[in-house]
Amino acid sequence: MPPELTDLTEQITLTPYQAIGIPIALIGAVFLSLGAQLQHRGVARVELSHGDGTKAGLSMRQLLHLAARPSWLFGTVLLGLAILFQLTSLGFAPLIVVQPLGVVALVITAIVNARVSRIRLERPAIRAIVMCVGGVGVFVAIAAVYAIEQEISERQLLIVLGILGVTLAAFGVAFALARRSVGAMFYILGAGVLFGFVATLAKVVINRILNGNFEWLTVLAIVALLASAALGSYFVQTAYSVGSPDLVIAGLTVVDPLVAVLIGVIVLGEAALIPPLFAVVAVAAGALAVFGVIQLAKHHPQTHR
Repeated sequence: MPPELTDLTEQITLTPYQAIGIPIALIGAVFLSLGAQLQHRGVARVELSHGDGTKAGLSMRQLLHLAARPSWLFGTVLLGLAILFQLTSLGFAPLIVVQPLGVVALVITAIVNARVSRIRLERPAIRAIVMCVGGVGVFVAIAAVYAIEQEISERQLLIVLGILGVTLAAFGVAFALARRSVGAMFYILGAGVLFGFVATLAKVVINRILNGNFEWLTVLAIVALLASAALGSYFVQTAYSVGSPDLVIAGLTVVDPLVAVLIGVIVLGEAALIPPLFAVVAVAAGALAVFGVIQLAKHHPQTHR
C-alpha cells in the first residue's frame, strides 16, 4: 500500500478509544427516549388541566405545574442522564460520529409511544421513521470512516458563538411575533438547531477545561451553552404540548446532529478528508432524514388528533 494511502487510512479509522463513545451514546439514546415519553405525559396532563386552548407556548403557570408532576420530573432525570452519557461519549469520539446516534431514540420512542397511547402507526408514518433512521444511519457510517478530531482554535470558537448569537436572536424575534400561529415543527426545528449548538459548545468546553484553558472565552462559551439549552428546553416542552413524543424526538435526533455536524464540517474541519462523492451521498442522506421528519409531522395520527 502506498505511504500516502496508509497515512490516510490511519487518519480516517476510529481508534478503540474513540469507539468507546459509540455504545455510551447508544445508552444515552435509550434514556432520551424514555425521558421524552414521560415528559410528554406530564406536559399533556398539564395542558389538559391548565391549558388555554392556544399554541402560544407554555406559560409560566404551566411550567410551575410541570414541576409538580412526578412523571415529568422523572422524565427530566432520565433526560439529564441522557445528556450526561452524551457528553461522556463526546469525550471519546468526534462530534460527527456520536451525535447522530441519538436517532436510535426515535425507534424506541415510536414503539413505546404506540403502546402507551394505544395508537397504530400507518405505513406513511412508519415510512417516515425509516427515512429518518436510514438517512442518519448513512450519514453516521460516512462520518465514522472519515471523521477527524482537531483542536478548536479561539477564532473557530468565536465564529461558532457569533453564529449562535444570530440564531438566538432570530428565534427570539420569530417566537415573539408569531407564537400564536406556529405549530409543532417550529418548536421542534428551533430546539433541534439550538441543541446542535449545545452539543458543539459542550465538546469545546470539555476540551478547553481538560487542557487547562479556563479563561474568559471558555466562560462565554458556557454562558452561551446554558442560554441555548434553556431556550431549547422550553421549545421542547412546548412541542410536547402540540405534537407527539416521537415527532419531537424525530426532530431532535435529526435536526440536532445535522446542525452539529454542519458546524463540525464547515467551521471545525472535522470532515476535511471526506471525498467529494461521499460528501454528496452524506448531504443526500441528511436531506432524506429531514424529509422524513416533515413526513412524520404530516402523517402521525397524534398530530391529526
